[in-house]
Amino acid sequence: MSDNRTGLQGPAPDERPHPDGRRNAQGIRIDPEAESEHEPRRTVFSAIVEDEPGVLSRVAGLAARRQFNIESLTVGPTTVDGHSRITMVVEEPEPGIDQIEKQLAKLKPVISVGELDDDAVRAELVLLKVRGEDPDKVHAITEMYDGRTLDAGPETITVQLSGDERKIDDAVDAFRRFGIIEIARTGQTALAHGSKKTVPGEEPGTSGEPTKPNTNTK
Repeated sequence: MSDNRTGLQGPAPDERPHPDGRRNAQGIRIDPEAESEHEPRRTVFSAIVEDEPGVLSRVAGLAARRQFNIESLTVGPTTVDGHSRITMVVEEPEPGIDQIEKQLAKLKPVISVGELDDDAVRAELVLLKVRGEDPDKVHAITEMYDGRTLDAGPETITVQLSGDERKIDDAVDAFRRFGIIEIARTGQTALAHGSKKTVPGEEPGTSGEPTKPNTNTK
């Protein structure tokens, strides 16, 4: 059969099969059955990167272009001059997590990247500014969560807290009774447990971190 309107061989457009599934931002059709098989999960990536202008914006730009769901992104120095560590918390289905690691490894400033195990040591810091009508009670809650008072006045009290995500969430809930005016959370930073290497190829406490990506990693 041919399409008489165009003279081309084959069925007319309205007779052709139409595949199911939505397209992603890159126009690639996603199999709905394959997509439904993977529930999102939260995980943490750590990457060693070269210190150069715009490295953090490149990582953030990659996440935006690929529409990855990033919950937090932190950066700081390492034991090697000229290198920084980026810690990224993401929530994605398994194929997305795999793509994040692969795409990060392709970025020029990235030296090495790896996903942390569940037993990794994780922590974050939060600053809380609350109303100052009950300073004694605010101080008691601050001590309960091993926090510090950074600023106190007749109208507001600002405290600092640190710990794992559950502890921070519980502390924030406890401070809500006083009226939280402002809050700033750093997001998680993390290191591998014990003697494990946080990033493939990294040598903890030495200047022997890799100077190029480890091609033997997945």
